[in-house]
Amino acid sequence: MCYRSRSICVEQPIFANNLRLYRQTQTVVSLPTLANKLGLQPEQPTASTQVVGTSEARVFQTPEERKVAQIAYEVIRTLENKPNKLPSVSFLNTPEIQAELVNRVASEYRPQQLEIEGVTKPPDIAAVVAKTTELVIQQTIDIPRILVVPQSEVHSGFKPFTLQLTTLNYQPPSDQLWIQYLRTGGTETVGLGRGGAEEARLEDYIVSGLLDFNDISYDDQADLLYDLAAQTVRHFRTYLSEDETRKVLRLHQRDIASFIHAQMQQNYWEETVGYEVKVSKGFTELRQRAYTQPAGDRMLDLRHSPEDKSNMGRYLFTGFRRCLYAEEKFHSDAECKLAVILDRESEKWFKPARGQFQIFYKQGADHLEYQPDFVAEVKDTIYMLEPKARSEMESLEVLAKKEAAIQWCGHASKHALTYGGKPWKYVLIPHDEIAENITLAGLASRFGT
Repeated sequence: MCYRSRSICVEQPIFANNLRLYRQTQTVVSLPTLANKLGLQPEQPTASTQVVGTSEARVFQTPEERKVAQIAYEVIRTLENKPNKLPSVSFLNTPEIQAELVNRVASEYRPQQLEIEGVTKPPDIAAVVAKTTELVIQQTIDIPRILVVPQSEVHSGFKPFTLQLTTLNYQPPSDQLWIQYLRTGGTETVGLGRGGAEEARLEDYIVSGLLDFNDISYDDQADLLYDLAAQTVRHFRTYLSEDETRKVLRLHQRDIASFIHAQMQQNYWEETVGYEVKVSKGFTELRQRAYTQPAGDRMLDLRHSPEDKSNMGRYLFTGFRRCLYAEEKFHSDAECKLAVILDRESEKWFKPARGQFQIFYKQGADHLEYQPDFVAEVKDTIYMLEPKARSEMESLEVLAKKEAAIQWCGHASKHALTYGGKPWKYVLIPHDEIAENITLAGLASRFGT
């Protein structure tokens, strides 16, 4: 509803029979199946939080057994940071690690008063620890934390280049603001002042805007910045007067700086003597995930995709047999079909949450995080899989992500060789090549690198 005053229009929600016409949403928290089996709770839940997957059967039935199992899991998490001692979750079953876990859990476990008085039977700590570690092994894919550290100081900058300015065609603003009153239809004009600091040189507006970007240093790149600014000013002066150019630069300073900065990224350079690869964790726990979903929407079975496949991102799917989460979201029908293949043929699989891998790719001067779409483990390999629209397969961003992922898989495979683990393989798949009757091995052989 729009309330009209002299010149203000206030938008408010529309109500019908006291009901809002837009749908309420809720936060859906998805825990790994392992967490649900252990009876763990989500971090910082709110009143509107719905935790999914809690119907998963808990492995430990008594409160004291669950307490011991959760302590054991917390102790296991501390061993992530010792890759030399525990390069893989499979090493949890070694006698030395089992003995350490039992000792640490026993020292941290505090029985309830009833148990102390002999009313209830104390839990068998060694048996619970053994069962917990076996569960962790079954419900985990070894994802090492890999750090690539420069061996010397990194030098970087931007190469001189000629800007492409043909699409930069701003027009000078008027010195008067027209006001029309909604109630009467009358108009009036208001003169605009020259608020804000005025630069001595036209180029200074552009240089000042470029210095807002974190990857630009005035001391190191002043000559290039003023060269690019001069090119831009000359471009505007081909169709504007000096006063009109000044108005355009003041009004559109941020947009013009962003336009130039985007072209600078294509001329970024970086050099270093070399990099050292460090594995800081042999494996990492699966992360909690959160989704926003319309309230009341039900979860769909993986093998019964909705009729409206153009809006797949709104649905939450369940019905998995080998996924490490009880529910997943897919951004396309191709992703859903790939999930069917993985659930049929892999030993275990899942869609990683942001930060699970910490793989970074270069886009100009920026280092952005790459979040792979799928991870699946089979008998002799761990796959990182990325379905992508065929039209995007050769885009600069996709190729940059591919290069970063292949390098990460190479480092992870080298680490796996040190303890007899499985190698990693990156698979970039055109979306129109994915069908439910295709095998995972067939996709990997055709599109794996």
